[in-house]
Amino acid sequence: MSVIELSYGDLALAALLVLALGAVTALARLGMTRSLLVAALRTVVQLALIGLVLETLFALEGPLWVALMGVVMLLAAGREVMARQKHRLVGGWAFGIGTVSMFVSAFSVTVLALTVVIGPEPWYRPQYAIPLLGMLLGNTMTGVALGLDRLTEGVWRQRALIENRLMLGQPWQEAIGEIRRDATRSGLIPIVNAMAAAGIVSLPGMMTGQILAGTSPALAVKYQILIMFTVAAGTGFGTLAAVSAASRRLFDERERLRVDRLASGAG
Repeated sequence: MSVIELSYGDLALAALLVLALGAVTALARLGMTRSLLVAALRTVVQLALIGLVLETLFALEGPLWVALMGVVMLLAAGREVMARQKHRLVGGWAFGIGTVSMFVSAFSVTVLALTVVIGPEPWYRPQYAIPLLGMLLGNTMTGVALGLDRLTEGVWRQRALIENRLMLGQPWQEAIGEIRRDATRSGLIPIVNAMAAAGIVSLPGMMTGQILAGTSPALAVKYQILIMFTVAAGTGFGTLAAVSAASRRLFDERERLRVDRLASGAG
């Protein structure tokens, strides 16, 4: 089955839809026009650059180049996690906890899927490793960012209640327990909703892309199921690790709440 080629003119027509949306948001005074147009421009530039990088990686197939690409993706995801928090941890902890959590979860699940489930030769073959890691990092980033933001926001708003619980003798785990659970649930909701709606409400992106590229729907479904399950595992473990580590960071060795470790009003 041949793939229909897209011209730059076709892409320009699609871009007109975004420009039309920008005009509507400007007329409605939503304050989103600039952000929308900048995001669209970033999409074009970033995807064009990554296309060139991936073509080079596919030609080289060296493990060091694949690892370097993975590290760059991880650092970029760590920065996005930090930027999405209103009350982030000070001293680089927001970046460190988010990045380490994503590294432990997304990278480990990716390596497991490549070596045990998919089994390409070599196992780090960039055709499989980079897209899989990208999807895992992207979804894990969303879960970790939502979890940390909900955690720090909840602690900031309920700091008086938490301190009262500590004064009554509750350990820090119990004093902040409901906030931790709420934060973890927030991080898991997007992937749970995505799995629940897959195939009924929407066709996931990877499956749609494979079908458009000529892959049989049955094979595309198998790959999409694999992706959904690995993304769920990576997001879940990453969010749990990030929320747990950040929660502990909010208390000192004497189990006192340290709101001074939060950057007030950061955004």
